[in-house]
Amino acid sequence: MKPEVLLELLENAADQLGIRVSYEALQTSGLPNGHGGLCRVKGQYRIIIDKRATSEERVITVATAVASFDTSELELPPKVREVLRTYEGTTKRHLGAA
Repeated sequence: MKPEVLLELLENAADQLGIRVSYEALQTSGLPNGHGGLCRVKGQYRIIIDKRATSEERVITVATAVASFDTSELELPPKVREVLRTYEGTTKRHLGAA
């Protein structure tokens, strides 16, 4: 699957979870992966991605963020679930959790 298609599917999954995805010019020197990530602004989760990131870097950033949430209730293509499993951490966030 092309990175651009995968990215669109991952952005859709984020949207279903109520997570806003935005692309901005970031000062990347202080970021762990250098391309953005998940944050919480005024109680709402956001994924902020450096607009200069490649498609592959964008996929990794969104997948890492989305994988930290419970996506079991979402209808996702098998390839998206596979990618999310790759980036899944040990902690799951639930909407409304701190």
